Amino acid sequence: MEGNAVAEYPGVLAVDVGGSNVKLRVAGNPERRRFKSGPELTPTQMVEGVLAAAEGWTWEHVSVGIPTPVHGGKVIAEPVNLGEGWVGFDFEAAFGKPTKVVNDAVMQAVGSYEGGRMLFLGLGTGLGSALIADGVIEPLELGHLPYKDKTFEDYVEKSALKEVGHAKWQKRVFEVVDRLASAMEPDYVVIGGGGVKDLTELPPNARRGDNQLAFLGGFRLWEPQWQPKTSQSEV
Repeated sequence: MEGNAVAEYPGVLAVDVGGSNVKLRVAGNPERRRFKSGPELTPTQMVEGVLAAAEGWTWEHVSVGIPTPVHGGKVIAEPVNLGEGWVGFDFEAAFGKPTKVVNDAVMQAVGSYEGGRMLFLGLGTGLGSALIADGVIEPLELGHLPYKDKTFEDYVEKSALKEVGHAKWQKRVFEVVDRLASAMEPDYVVIGGGGVKDLTELPPNARRGDNQLAFLGGFRLWEPQWQPKTSQSEV
């Protein structure tokens, strides 16, 4: 799939915006670059940082994954772990190229997808989630649903691992994956995000994701086969 993306769109720049780092890669080039993110990062600073970090690269399309809800290609809520100004920001004008903006879990989910009905869960500073059913993307916000006396996210995010220890945290991850998979009925579950490396075992019917697949997801968003199934109003 990545080979097709490179052939069809040789100049796709994929940008994965995280709470700790902003990572980027251009299709056709294995080099990955990054710069520090953080709770004060604004979208203007992100774009400026990307343009500086991508010096020497060329591209014609941009894909950006952001850890916050996105609807119709627009950020609809300020990211919890970043600065302000993301809602209403014109990313396409800022980059000066055709730009697609999606939730970061969606971008990694698209890169992880291998057909059928897949539930993606991203463990990190929060709990990202997305469902892809027969090639149709359904962004989700499962992490914010109430669970016990908190939310699903509160039980499995990175801070919870530090608070309760590995054994209890991993048990919680298994419980949460079981609950969410039972509700969504996927053919398989992909567990990604930075937290997946802390799992010594995986829940049934689950496989490990890879943060690098977010770049492949960014490339795939410009592939023709995704266009009819994934309109801007759906991501």
